Amino acid sequence: MSPVGLPDTFFTAAPDWRWLIIGYFFIGGIAGGSYMLAVLIDLFGDADDRLLAGTAYGIAFAAVALSGVLLTVDLTRPERFWHMLLQSKTGWPMLKLWSPMSLGAWALLLFGGVALLSLLAVLAENGRLPWRGLARLRPPGALGILVTLVGGLLGFFVAGYTGILLSVTNRPIWADTWLLGLAFLVSAASISAALLILVGYSTGRSGRAVRALGRFDRWVLLLELVVLVALVASLGAVAQVWLSAWGAALLGVVLVGIILPLAMLRRWSDEAVPAAAIMVLAGGFLLRVVIVLSSELVEQV
Repeated sequence: MSPVGLPDTFFTAAPDWRWLIIGYFFIGGIAGGSYMLAVLIDLFGDADDRLLAGTAYGIAFAAVALSGVLLTVDLTRPERFWHMLLQSKTGWPMLKLWSPMSLGAWALLLFGGVALLSLLAVLAENGRLPWRGLARLRPPGALGILVTLVGGLLGFFVAGYTGILLSVTNRPIWADTWLLGLAFLVSAASISAALLILVGYSTGRSGRAVRALGRFDRWVLLLELVVLVALVASLGAVAQVWLSAWGAALLGVVLVGIILPLAMLRRWSDEAVPAAAIMVLAGGFLLRVVIVLSSELVEQV
């Protein structure tokens, strides 16, 4: 502990992660969450729900591709991004099991590949590709179930590992709680459901699946509220960082991104549902802004 009673994390250098990384945390959460929801809809929905599941696979692939772009651009030498995956001298794959960044890079690559396969299966099933056999990569066939279960596990990892990545940086807040991974995972599920609700509601299709997603998101929002309260409590003295504008922003996450959408989704009206979905998305983005910048901008004592 420091002489002023604060953890030693307050005396470490910040990694200088700003808007590109915040964008990656948000988009990556949507990628993993959307794929997981697509799998659930495919496995437990009916034929009318497959259109929304197909949209979710498309969102997942687009989001994971954009995540890779954001990470690459954020590098000091973007042209050397492949060094995260391959050994520079031999060209052999390089996986460091002890490194969250190495694991994350490979998880993104593998998840992107599986998400692409699922998207191709959707396009083939809809007659947009000549190779109709690709449709077997999507449930309910055994091969499709296998592919999507693998993708779902990878999506689960991608959605939550960013919080774990923060926890190993030895920075205030990030390294002072073990709940960041869970918070990011739950938030990813919430914002992904909100995005699919917004898409499904705006097109007027898959009404049954959209309403099921609304019920799902209400439960996830409640869980997110519990996790955030537990996260703040777990920080102890470190939580004083949020006795500032950052605390007001976090309160905004709770009010605008969780509590109000909960009430609006319960009403389920033409005006309330899209607004609630947008508020959940805004709250999810603001949560990542608060988590990242409130630690990045802590002045060393």
